[in-house]
This record gives sequence, structure tokens and C-alpha cells, in this order.
Amino acid sequence: MKRLKNIHPGEVLLHEFLIPMNITAYRLSKDLGIPQTRISQIIKGKRRITADTALRLSSYFGTSPKFWLGLQNDFDIEEEQLAIADTLKTIRHTRAKAENAPPQRI
Repeated sequence: MKRLKNIHPGEVLLHEFLIPMNITAYRLSKDLGIPQTRISQIIKGKRRITADTALRLSSYFGTSPKFWLGLQNDFDIEEEQLAIADTLKTIRHTRAKAENAPPQRI
């Protein structure tokens, strides 16, 4: 089965917010009070969304900061999982399991 592309939060910002709302990266950066390069780098997938940026984006778009950080965390986890996939396969599961702990999915 073909794997779907891991989507950076900057793509979501661009295609789900900026383009439909007709907002430029320059306008967003000015409205958020941050350097335009920060927004441009996020859109290009070259910069992470930090807690500071998540708070600013959530205030601006009426979303929650956890929405933006969740997108970033999901992206980071998938990228790292691909990067260390072979190592993860060599790790043995512990025999002792915490009571009521949900099973891990890798």
C-alpha cells in the first residue's frame, strides 16, 4: 500500500487558511507581530511551529494553540518514526506492563 505524504503544518496554514482567506504571508506576519521570514519558513516546511507561533495563530484564526502544536507534533513523530524505523524494530518490548496501560502502536 502506498504511504501518504507527511503534511507539514505550514502546508495546512497555507492551503486551509491563507489562500482561502486571501491573506498573504506578509500580512499575517505583520498582524501577528513576527518577522515575515518566520511565516515564510513555516509555509516552506523549513521551520517548526513553536508554542509562541501557535498562540499567535490561534488568536488570529480563532483556533486553539493545541491545534497548531498537534499538527507539528504529528508531523515530527511521523518524520522521526521513518528516520529510526530500523532501530525501533530492534527494541524489545518489556515483559512488565503497567496496569491499564493502552497497547502501543508503531
